[in-house]
Amino acid sequence: MSKRQLLKTTLALTLGAAFALPALAQDKPLKIGVTAGPHAQIFEQVKKIAEKDGLKIQVIEFSDYVQPNAALAAGDLDANSYQHKPYLDQQIADRGYKFSPVGYTVNFPIGIYSKKVKSLKDLPEGAKVGIPNDPTNGGRVLLVLQDQGLIQLRPNAGLKATPLDVVGNPKKLKFVELDAAQLPRSLDDLDASAINTNYALSAGLNPGKDAIARESAKSPYVNLIAVRTADKDKPWVAKLVKAYQSDAVRQFIQTEFKGSVVPGF
Repeated sequence: MSKRQLLKTTLALTLGAAFALPALAQDKPLKIGVTAGPHAQIFEQVKKIAEKDGLKIQVIEFSDYVQPNAALAAGDLDANSYQHKPYLDQQIADRGYKFSPVGYTVNFPIGIYSKKVKSLKDLPEGAKVGIPNDPTNGGRVLLVLQDQGLIQLRPNAGLKATPLDVVGNPKKLKFVELDAAQLPRSLDDLDASAINTNYALSAGLNPGKDAIARESAKSPYVNLIAVRTADKDKPWVAKLVKAYQSDAVRQFIQTEFKGSVVPGF
């Protein structure tokens, strides 16, 4: 074989390999992190819709709110779907993550539950109330309690209010800050606990019937899909969001959760 023919052959093989790489990359499923419960259930439906558009998805479940972002930052996930924007913003500020929200998903109005009283007004003086220990979810619970007239917050406390921002507390409520996933288990020990809807459903609670108070569905806490900022303009991201925000997924959410989970798109 002449040098010229050898060069042509080498170039052809190189170009062939270059064009083959994207095809191989498309065959690799996207790894999407979710928390167990509704987020996982919904994404199993998204997976079916996305496959029709040539997008393969592997749904990976987590049991807390911290690991899905850590895994996304480490490159172990391609996207996650479990958090609202105030929480994402706080994580970015605290941990320096380079993430971008790319599409809204659902809203989970947070509820307050109790095995000891049937109404917030029945809470005794000095009652122990469990709240999530992360700033954004803890703050939203305090806002619910303020809306219900149980406490008063500093005027400028905002969405990230903490127990230190409570300036009026007639019942002298005591706030017990716990990891969100642990709050359903605290109901036996505390007078009431605020539980995120995904964890409430996983624990067998019915937000529409069992909650003694609930956040308004029209809140700033609509959940979203997050990706690394470097990936946000990649074609698969648009396909993923399109699949999630499809009519089929909307119908599934409305039928399956009967108002305890609300489409946010």
